[in-house]
Amino acid sequence: MKTFRFLPLLLLFIAASCDSVQVYSDYDKSADFKQYKTFAFLKSGIDKVEISDLDKKRILNAIDQQLQAKGFTKSDNPDLLVNIFTKSREEVSVNQFNAGWGYGWGYGWNPYMMYGGHTTVSSSTEGTLYIDLIDAKKKELIWQGEGTGTLSKNMDRKDEIVNNIVTQILAQYPPAPPKAKK
Repeated sequence: MKTFRFLPLLLLFIAASCDSVQVYSDYDKSADFKQYKTFAFLKSGIDKVEISDLDKKRILNAIDQQLQAKGFTKSDNPDLLVNIFTKSREEVSVNQFNAGWGYGWGYGWNPYMMYGGHTTVSSSTEGTLYIDLIDAKKKELIWQGEGTGTLSKNMDRKDEIVNNIVTQILAQYPPAPPKAKK
């Protein structure tokens, strides 16, 4: 019975690993991130993103929520301009199950090798979302976050996946100040 205690934990770990997102960020080390309090979306850049308007709306809503949770406010005269762009690629997985080798007898009592196996092929779409934060006055990129994860065509999961990716990307903003050298 003790082995069943860990089953829910194992299932949670497996579910979390399926939705894993890899995130990275880069930033201008000379930027003073404390000065930025307001934001607006860079319409001219966002209009060029080649994804559905529904997915674009999901992404922008998630960014809006995360930035407001960090204390930013939307403004017509913003400190930061927010831009996004995306990439996607098809991932193909080939899995083989090998039952093993063996010997058998063919016609005329001639020995031959036997091989048992099973091959499956599956595919998924891996998407990357880039979030750019641009100093509105200088028109210079000061921070870029990138998140890569598996996308879903399941409409019920899209909001959850987008919110997860955006949350993990923006968790890296603002960047931690560099550590002083000793």
